[in-house]
Amino acid sequence: MSSILEVKGLKKHFSNQKAVDDISFAIAPGKIYGLLGPNGAGKTTLIRMITGIFYPDEGTIQFEGKRFSPEDDAIKIGYMPEERGLYKKMKVGEQAMYLAQLKGLPKAKAEAAIKEWFVRMEMESWWNKKVEDLSKGMGQKLQFVTTVLHQPKLIILDEPFSGLDPVNSNLIKDEIYRIAKEGSTIIFSTHRMEQVEEICDDIILVNKGQKVLEGEVHEVKQRYKEHLFRISTAQAESVETNNIFEVVGQQANQMVIKLHDGIDNNTVLRHFIDQGIQIESFAEILPSLNDIFLKIVEGTPTARQFEWN
Repeated sequence: MSSILEVKGLKKHFSNQKAVDDISFAIAPGKIYGLLGPNGAGKTTLIRMITGIFYPDEGTIQFEGKRFSPEDDAIKIGYMPEERGLYKKMKVGEQAMYLAQLKGLPKAKAEAAIKEWFVRMEMESWWNKKVEDLSKGMGQKLQFVTTVLHQPKLIILDEPFSGLDPVNSNLIKDEIYRIAKEGSTIIFSTHRMEQVEEICDDIILVNKGQKVLEGEVHEVKQRYKEHLFRISTAQAESVETNNIFEVVGQQANQMVIKLHDGIDNNTVLRHFIDQGIQIESFAEILPSLNDIFLKIVEGTPTARQFEWN
């Protein structure tokens, strides 16, 4: 099986609105995928079709190499929606037990799994707390645990770090890495590009109901690079734009240059040597996913704002 999930030509319309318009992609097992897009792009509708909440108007969904069946396959999926779904009047332990048994875990196995997760997530003292007494971040941790404790093969997390402090964000991030390493596939939907850049192996960007970009994070950044390089010299130098590169930023002994078309790194280095300038560091600047996102979705040029050491 080359992919755990494959969608082909998915379409979903509401009245006259095309929420999802002919989207296709395949997701390999054990990877972390970022599902990106602005508000109203169709991400939530797409997720709800993958989880069997909505039926597509057109197209097919294959799960583990066969046509997706909500009755048979939904239990193999863990879905943490952005809109949280906890019963406020229940106690935390009862809530976790109830949801674990809904996912098919026998009572004894569910209790053992919950207790193990509560230790791992530093939630041991929560068992008899009421859900309504939890902070947003604490509720987020509980929702995450109830999403993954039945060891689903596909896990879909919609804004999983919302409301979490840095310590708990790192705790959940480490668990995402561990779960993926153990073989589960994760679709991670968020507006925070720096998290996607740090966590995800691949990304899928949707806009206005259509897929507009797909690929490995590193490959996508290479695809949209602008041949910008950061250079540090032994001392402050006055360097001007020439027929090899354009100087786009300069401060003290650092500069950022943009190579003209057809120019390679060695030509640049030889130019500095010929000018008697000693280079201490020379590194390419790749665009951030946020830059790429804005460029594709809004047509915004890549921002030329550089951090100086």
